[in-house]
Amino acid sequence: MKLQRKTFSADVPTMAMGDIAFLLLIFFVVLARADDDSHLKWEPANVDNIIHLEMTDVSIVVDHEQKLYLNGKRVSHGELAGAIKGRLEGRSMGDRKVRLKCDQHAQASIFEPVIEAISEAGGELEYVLEQRDIN
Repeated sequence: MKLQRKTFSADVPTMAMGDIAFLLLIFFVVLARADDDSHLKWEPANVDNIIHLEMTDVSIVVDHEQKLYLNGKRVSHGELAGAIKGRLEGRSMGDRKVRLKCDQHAQASIFEPVIEAISEAGGELEYVLEQRDIN
């Protein structure tokens, strides 16, 4: 009696490659929005004249509960300067903008250490205010 040996090849189905690439694309697009702080509730102070700012990679929010967030993630005052410095590392002057969104009811004891941490990290501070409607 003679034994026959069968060989099998394990080919990757090429039809599935497009599906896999599409799912990876969706995955990375969703992750790209991870630093979004639009879900945080804060009420800006009102001013008469404002300048519209360009996008920044570093955003700090002091919300209506006096909590501190860096790019949408909760941080303490103690770790803020180091976190900002890490995000600004390797950037030249003029490209070290840090946006501060501070609730209008925030106390000075909350936002003054934030301003100090931005300065300590070498950031260029930008405030976000809302224009007052003049009727």
